[in-house]
Amino acid sequence: MKKTLAICFATIMMVTGLTGCGASTEEGQSADGKRQLVISTWGLSEDILKEDVYAPFEEQFNCEIVLEIGTTPERYTKLATDPSSRVDVIDLSQAKAAEGYEAGLFEPIDYSKIPNAKDLIPSALELTENGYGPAYTINSIGIMYDKEALGFEITEFADLWKPELAGKISIPDITSTFGPAMMYVASDYKGVDITTDEGAKAFEALEELKPNIVKTYSKSSDLANMFASGEIQVAVVGDFAIPTIQAAAPQAIYVSPASGTYANFNTMDINKNSKNKDLAYEFINWRLSNELQTKTAESLNEAPTNSTVQLTDEVALNKTYGEVANNAKAIDYSFVNKFLSKWIDQWNRILNS
Repeated sequence: MKKTLAICFATIMMVTGLTGCGASTEEGQSADGKRQLVISTWGLSEDILKEDVYAPFEEQFNCEIVLEIGTTPERYTKLATDPSSRVDVIDLSQAKAAEGYEAGLFEPIDYSKIPNAKDLIPSALELTENGYGPAYTINSIGIMYDKEALGFEITEFADLWKPELAGKISIPDITSTFGPAMMYVASDYKGVDITTDEGAKAFEALEELKPNIVKTYSKSSDLANMFASGEIQVAVVGDFAIPTIQAAAPQAIYVSPASGTYANFNTMDINKNSKNKDLAYEFINWRLSNELQTKTAESLNEAPTNSTVQLTDEVALNKTYGEVANNAKAIDYSFVNKFLSKWIDQWNRILNS
């Protein structure tokens, strides 16, 4: 049903160029004269977003929110190639946002205009130091394993290199969401800051890990099948994949290493050509508020980046929250993006040949 709604929604967007309560009579204004804030985002959970996120903001600021729907590559490319784009705020993955700043597409964020940013968790706060748009939700990697089948515990990423795990593990492919994080993990195993050697030690560690790897994966659904069939007993996974894997393999348990993990964020950025930057700042501040993040943690299953949010154990389950969030480290995608093509080639020669 949601997929059908998303398709219909996207079709309406293509025809009219906007969503909302009425048609636009003048660029940037609704039929009843309200300012329009154009947000580029994913076509997911539109009904919940409308009720919990957009409607309260529209009411408070007497405006109309217009949505541009699409995948990350589609929306990013459209903004990058259209200097007259009406997009004000764009939701992007952390990696794509970094690419946009390198290309000069986005407004360097003035955090004095976003009071709620002061409450961001440490790893999200780190992203704000260079003027990048803030993260409004977070996930992270950990280790999922079948303790009963293995007969021993795994507690840290370094355990992956144990010889007892020969032919038992799967790791995310370099081109997947957490592929770059796996490079950081491998470099940590060698005790080297990955930004100091362009990933050289990470690839040494991955060569040492290769005997333990059954295969790399691109989709969490592949992992679920491998666990269920007994093809693997250990995997490095994003916490968002836990329910999918446990549905297929209830015996699999998840561990977030106490020494720390690596985070992945969804961010909000402002088009440098936006005509509504004041309203864009207000929306971002609202998106980071305790009130909204407490609500969306449950309704949208989004882990909060606001450190003041208090979740029940039930809502916090399987989320990067609390101590896990505080121990999560940010990945420098400005650095990663410079070397990613080279890394993909080397990764494929070592692990996928």
